[in-house]
Amino acid sequence: MCGIFAYCTFLVEKDRKYVCDVLCNGLARLEYRGYDSAGIGIDGDTPTSPLVLFKTVGKVASLRKDIEEAIITPSPANEGAEPSKVDMKKVFLSQTSMAHTRWATHGVPSNTNCHPHVSNTLTEFSLVHNGIITNYKELKLVLLKRGYTFHTDTDTEAVAVLCKYVWDSQPHKRLNFTELIKTVIKELEGSFAFVFKSTHFPDEIVAARRGSPLLIGVKTDRKLKVDFVDVELPTTEERVNDIDGAGLLAVPNSVSDGRGTAGPKLRRSQSRAFLSEDGMPQPIEFFVASDASAVIEHTKRVLYLEDDDIAHIAEGELHIHRLRRDDTVSSVRAIEHLEIELAEIMKGQYDHFMQKEIYEQPESVVNTMRGRVNFDTRQVLLGGLKAYLPVIRRGRRLLFVACGTSYHSCIAVRGVFEELTDIPVAVELASDFLDRRTPVFRDDVAIFVSQSGETADTILAMRYCLERGALCLGVVNTVGSTLSRETHAGIHINAGPEIGVASTKAYTSQYVALVMMAVQLSDDSIIKTARRQQIIDGLHDIPAQIKKVLAMDKALQEMAKNMLAKEKSLLIMGRGYQYATCLEGALKIKEVSYMHSEGILAGELKHGPLALIDEHLPVIFIMTRDSLYPKVQSALSQVTARKGRPIIICNEDDDTVSDAAKCIRVPQTVDCLQGLINVIPLQLLSYHLAVMNGVDVDFPRNLAKSVTTE
Repeated sequence: MCGIFAYCTFLVEKDRKYVCDVLCNGLARLEYRGYDSAGIGIDGDTPTSPLVLFKTVGKVASLRKDIEEAIITPSPANEGAEPSKVDMKKVFLSQTSMAHTRWATHGVPSNTNCHPHVSNTLTEFSLVHNGIITNYKELKLVLLKRGYTFHTDTDTEAVAVLCKYVWDSQPHKRLNFTELIKTVIKELEGSFAFVFKSTHFPDEIVAARRGSPLLIGVKTDRKLKVDFVDVELPTTEERVNDIDGAGLLAVPNSVSDGRGTAGPKLRRSQSRAFLSEDGMPQPIEFFVASDASAVIEHTKRVLYLEDDDIAHIAEGELHIHRLRRDDTVSSVRAIEHLEIELAEIMKGQYDHFMQKEIYEQPESVVNTMRGRVNFDTRQVLLGGLKAYLPVIRRGRRLLFVACGTSYHSCIAVRGVFEELTDIPVAVELASDFLDRRTPVFRDDVAIFVSQSGETADTILAMRYCLERGALCLGVVNTVGSTLSRETHAGIHINAGPEIGVASTKAYTSQYVALVMMAVQLSDDSIIKTARRQQIIDGLHDIPAQIKKVLAMDKALQEMAKNMLAKEKSLLIMGRGYQYATCLEGALKIKEVSYMHSEGILAGELKHGPLALIDEHLPVIFIMTRDSLYPKVQSALSQVTARKGRPIIICNEDDDTVSDAAKCIRVPQTVDCLQGLINVIPLQLLSYHLAVMNGVDVDFPRNLAKSVTTE
C-alpha cells in the first residue's frame, strides 16, 4: 500500500537538491507497493515558510520533474497562492525531510489529498501516514466543533490537526515532541505508520507504528558501539501525569489556571549506539522507511519497530519509547544487518521486474531448498520447525490461512499434507476466516503464509489464533517482518526480494517450502518412506525442469499473440493438484493483463461452467499425467464436443494428445510437484498478454504489492 520514506541528518552537510534526490530514490524503491500520487516535504528557508512541499498525481518520475523546476506546491491551507520557487543549492548541516507514495483510500488522487499533510497554514505539524484511521470522522467532528478547519478528504489530515489541537490546548504545560505524539496516538483507532515533523521541534522527527511496517536505517562513518537500542519506558511520574486520564478530547484547555508547570522530565538514557568513543555525538544519517528496499543503497544496518513503538530522532540520537509500559514486548531493539544486495532489487537485463522474477525461479527454488534438503540421504530438515515437530504431529488440525497467491500455494499443498501427515487440513482466506470468527482450539496448528509478512488480514488472523492458544507458524519471504516476529516458529522461503506486484517466484518458493514441511512432518512414518523419497527426488529435478519450460518463452509469446491477445475472457481448468494452478494462472492473467479469467475445477464443469463453452471462448486445460488424468480427459472431450477452443498443457511424452491440438508440453514430475512446472507457462502467458495490451506490468492499476490495510 502507501510507502513512507524519511531522511534525517545530523552534522552532515547536504544541499537541498541532494536531499530531494535521496527522497525520490527512496520513493522509487517503494513504487512496487502501489500508489497513485507522490509527495515530499523538506525544510524551508524562513519562519513564515518552514516547510517546502512538492506533490504530484502520478508517478515518482513526474515528481522529479516538478523538483527540477523548483516550483513548490502550496499546502492545502494555502491553495490558490501563486507558485513560488525555492533555492535548491541551499546547504543544511542538519535537516529532517519526509516523502510518501499514496494509495487513495479516502478522497480521490489529487495534489490536495497527497501527503505530506499539514495542520494549518503555518505548517506547525506535518506528517506522512500509511494505513487507515477508522475513527477519523469522530475526531474530525470534535475538532470542527473546536474551530479547526480541514482542507482535504483524507483521514490523515485529522491526525495533523489533532497534533495542533494538543499543542494549543496546553499552553502552560508544553509537552515534548514524543509525549505530544503519544497523546495523539492514544486517541487513534485503526492501523498506521507515521512520521511526524514540527516547526516547534526543529531538526526532530518522531516515527510511530501500529499494524503497518516501519524500519529505521542507520548510516555512520564509524562503527556503532553496540548493536541494539534500549526501549525507554515511561516512569511512574510520567504515567501519573498522563494526559489521557480524563480523555484528550473531553475538556479543552484543562490546564488554564495560569499556574501551569513544566511537564514531567523525561528519563532520557543515553542512546549508547550512536555515541562516538569519546562520548561525543558523531555525524549520522537516519532513514525511516516502510521497506528495507528503500534504504539498502544507503545502509545495511536497520532496526525494525514493533507495534506501539515511538521512535524519536533528534541531535543525532535515536530514542525508542513505548506507548504503554505494561506489555510483554522486548525492552531492546536489535540493529540488524540486511542480507539483500542492491542488484537484487534492480531489473538488470530484463524489461520488467515480473519478467526477471519469472526467470529467477530456477535459482529461487534452489535457495528455498539450500541447506534444508539432503538429496544423498533423502532427508529434509527445517531448523525453524525442529523444536515444534512433536507438537505439530499431535495437532488436531492443520489450519492454513493466507490471501491471494499465498492462498493458492496453500491449496496446492493441501493434498500432500493430508496424504503424508494424516491430519485434517483446512485452508482459509484470511479475511473470511476473521469475518466468520472461526472456532480455533489450543491443539490446532495454524500456518500463516505471506510473501511480505505484513499482510494486514493475515496478521489479524494470526493474532486471533494466538489469543486462542493455537500454535502459530509463519511461512514468509521477508526477514524481520511482523509475521516472522510474532509467530512461534516458521520458515523463511529465501526467494529474494520480489518487486513486481504480481507474485511469481514467491508462489513457487512457498509451494516448495510447504512441501518440504509436509515431508519433514512425515519422517517418523515408515509406511510413507517410499512416497517421501519420491518427492525428494522430484524436488532435486525441479530447477532444471523449470529452466526447460522457460526455454519455451518465444513459443508462448507467439501463442499469446495469435490466440489470446484479442480475447475478453479465458477459462483455465484442471483438477486435483492442478486446481491451485488454475486459480493462480487465472489470477496472474487478470491482475496484469486485465483480461477476465477464471480458474475452474474440472469436476464442476457440468454444474454450470459448461454453459459458457462455445467456439468463441478460449479454454486452457491442465492435463498432465496423474491419478486424475482420465477424468480431465473426459472433461476435455466435453469441451471439444461443444466446439470449445482448448489449449492443453500436457506432458512432453503424452501421445494421446493429438498433434493438431494446441499444446504446451512440459516435463513430467511427481504429481504433487507438477503444479510447480505447470504454473510457469501461465506466468509467461500473463506477462506477454500484459505487454501486448500496453499495461504497466510491474504496477497494475488499483493493486498493491503489500496489502497492509484490511
